[in-house]
Amino acid sequence: MEDSRIVDLYWARDERALAETESKYGGYCRAIARNILADTEDVRECVNDTWLGAWNAMPQDRPARLGAYLGCITRRIALNRRKAANAAKRGGGQVPLALEELAQCVPASEDTASRLELEELTAAVNGFVKGLPDTERRVFLCRYWYLDPVADIGARFGFSQSKVKSMLARTRKRLRAYLEKEELL
Repeated sequence: MEDSRIVDLYWARDERALAETESKYGGYCRAIARNILADTEDVRECVNDTWLGAWNAMPQDRPARLGAYLGCITRRIALNRRKAANAAKRGGGQVPLALEELAQCVPASEDTASRLELEELTAAVNGFVKGLPDTERRVFLCRYWYLDPVADIGARFGFSQSKVKSMLARTRKRLRAYLEKEELL
């Protein structure tokens, strides 16, 4: 079923929207959650919470790209669940590692003086990522949006882990230089 029709079902408060969403985007959302959460039960609950979040938000929102919309909800829920689960302990897994890598070139949100500065930073990072060559952009997003392990990214693109790491390091260095030039660092 087309995305626009699924959104229409949400707006009509028709429960078939949930079944259609699961059918079309269940695997995609589970993959996002699985990259962030280790526990299969947490992944299942995260995806169910995504459907609930979409159900509750859809009367206000009419997303043009339903997959991206659901992916954002899933990612936010999974990161919040992981943060809550690991509040007392830190380390291990892809999330802390990926965030540590990015911390070198993007300031932490508590360092940002205001919401306006955060919005400027977000727009600048989005602009930078959109300007990357296709392969670099896809590798960057796999690592820092989907939180894929370096080994998985290498396998997906046919690159060695060393090549992926160096590509990411160069891209982070360029991002840092770009943000400094824009006076956001």
